[in-house]
Amino acid sequence: MTTGEEEREGFAAFMLRMRARNVASKELFAAMEATPRSGFVPAEWKGRAWSNRTVPIECGETLESCDLHGSVLNALDLQPGLRVLEIGTGSGYTSAVMARMAGRVLTLDRYRTLCEQAHQRHEAFNLSNVIVRQADGSEGASDGPFDRIVSWAAFEEPPRRFVDCLASGGIMVAPVGPGDDVQMMSRFTKIGSRFEREDLEPVRLQPLTKGVAQAL
Repeated sequence: MTTGEEEREGFAAFMLRMRARNVASKELFAAMEATPRSGFVPAEWKGRAWSNRTVPIECGETLESCDLHGSVLNALDLQPGLRVLEIGTGSGYTSAVMARMAGRVLTLDRYRTLCEQAHQRHEAFNLSNVIVRQADGSEGASDGPFDRIVSWAAFEEPPRRFVDCLASGGIMVAPVGPGDDVQMMSRFTKIGSRFEREDLEPVRLQPLTKGVAQAL
């Protein structure tokens, strides 16, 4: 089976799983289909790109499962023109998908290697509305306010300090819980100066780390 055939079969199976979870956004499916996941993982893991499992990438990090990506991106309710902040660039896959659905995406990662690779992949897809920056994402970014924020690293407590980073009515999706145990992926909607929280699903992601990596 060729890579293209594996990609199509994997995506079809992913869509069926998403519809079973009542996720049926045509815009989301179109953006994910236009962004082949196999191009964002090391060669030896391409066959697992569309599986409901994490995939190892460089710097000891992982690409989260496509099912979690689909669920989180659906919860963000992305729209054309929105400004998005992503904490945890990883392979660059989710920022590439979001760039197809929103107006401008700023994605931060503590690893220079991951930032450089993600930038190269975005350029290959001619995505000019996504900016990759090596930075400490634990306090957000001064470029805001943002309409949407997504974090792929877990907060010990609800991320209240991010209220000021969000525009009125904005949405943040992030895992909350202990770094060495199960967390809850949650959706926070800004109402006035506070967050309204909706829990989505249990996850187990790495804890948010301050600072940037010096060696990688």
